Amino acid sequence: MVAVVSNSLSCLAIGRVAVMVTLLVLSSGCQAQLSSTFYEHTCPHALKTIRTVVRAAIARERRMAASLIRLHFHDCFVQGCDASILLDDSPSIESEKFAKQSNNSLRGYEVIDEAKSAVEKTCPGVVSCADIVAVAARDASKYAGGPSWTVKLGRRDSTTANITLATSQLPRVANSLEELISLFGSKGLSAREMVALSGAHTLGQSRCVAFQARMYGNRSDIDAEFASARRRNCPPLAPDGDGNLAPLDPVTPNSFDNNYFKNLLKKKGLLQPDQVLFNGGRTDNIVLEYSRNRLVFESDFASAMIKLGDIEPLTGSAGIVRKICRRVN
Repeated sequence: MVAVVSNSLSCLAIGRVAVMVTLLVLSSGCQAQLSSTFYEHTCPHALKTIRTVVRAAIARERRMAASLIRLHFHDCFVQGCDASILLDDSPSIESEKFAKQSNNSLRGYEVIDEAKSAVEKTCPGVVSCADIVAVAARDASKYAGGPSWTVKLGRRDSTTANITLATSQLPRVANSLEELISLFGSKGLSAREMVALSGAHTLGQSRCVAFQARMYGNRSDIDAEFASARRRNCPPLAPDGDGNLAPLDPVTPNSFDNNYFKNLLKKKGLLQPDQVLFNGGRTDNIVLEYSRNRLVFESDFASAMIKLGDIEPLTGSAGIVRKICRRVN
């Protein structure tokens, strides 16, 4: 009799475990996943609408292509790709826009606002700001002559921002190669993917304050003539010149190509995090490969951007779809 009770209890325990396992499997299976066709039925013209806004914005200002790609990067590196970078200050939110790495330099917010407004007119409350940021980055690359890729969709928007994480997790202009590799590694990105993503600096410009220290002093990692040319527009210890701009790629600053890597071979990286990629370290061979083969670089860049967009998205019932990207509903 005792044996029968024992067996019954064992069967009951096994049954409970089986039910729990089944529930876990069902829960995992029901978890929403990103998909390129996410808006196919709910907002079929979303991607075309976003593309129209992005192309018009870049046509007005070529530099905007770089800004939109960078905006996606800053978003995904903090709390995942959840549009937290777009939130303005409020009584309950300290905006990530004021982190040192973004303040007075990150741009493109108004383009996302415009795209969101356009999409809302046809599909109110359907397309997330996080997805618009991801699509805008892809469209910006393509419009500037760079690669395109299939953007996975279905992200939702956060209701919070985190300036502390933004300050600690976004790359800084003084980072060493190993620090950069560690930062990217913490987001699941390899050293090769880091170099590929850094190639976005083939576009755009940087403020003097970000490269001023690098242009002065006796440094072995910078071409003397290149430094001299940059100093003309970036005087030492002159706050009035902090906002002066210089192209990250002085050869073709508005075209997506591999000249950025060719510049590094000549010690003409504008920012320190650029030049450390080719300065006797373990990423030298990757830079050399990309400088020689644009197609390989562009293929790797597209793959890395897809992986960037996969960082900790909010899906399913998590988060919200903001009606206005700058604030919580």
